[in-house]
Amino acid sequence: QVQLVESGGGLVQTGDSLRLSCTASSRTFSDYAMGWFRQRPGKERELVAGISWTYTTYYGDFMKGRFTISRDNNQNTLYLQMNNLQPEDTAVYFCAAARSDYVPLRPEYWGRGTQVTVSS
Repeated sequence: QVQLVESGGGLVQTGDSLRLSCTASSRTFSDYAMGWFRQRPGKERELVAGISWTYTTYYGDFMKGRFTISRDNNQNTLYLQMNNLQPEDTAVYFCAAARSDYVPLRPEYWGRGTQVTVSS
């Protein structure tokens, strides 16, 4: 079992950057594949980015190189650096974890989410 807590969301303007963080409760954080998902208003939840046990990364097709996922196993923390934010990036962003290392991630655990709002 692992608890996930996201932070770093907020209200920004078009073109701004944000870094989201997700802190995990598990002492075996390095054993989990991790990822970020988002749910835009009126849309289904979608994969933003994932990172495996071995630090292999992958991204949703819409990223276009603007977002970077990373992890710090010493700090039990997952990050999402988001640059050049656009109004269509407005969403609730969720952290997710899985003990299996499928690509794309098949989440077993979810955080509660953090709101990101991008004004035009």
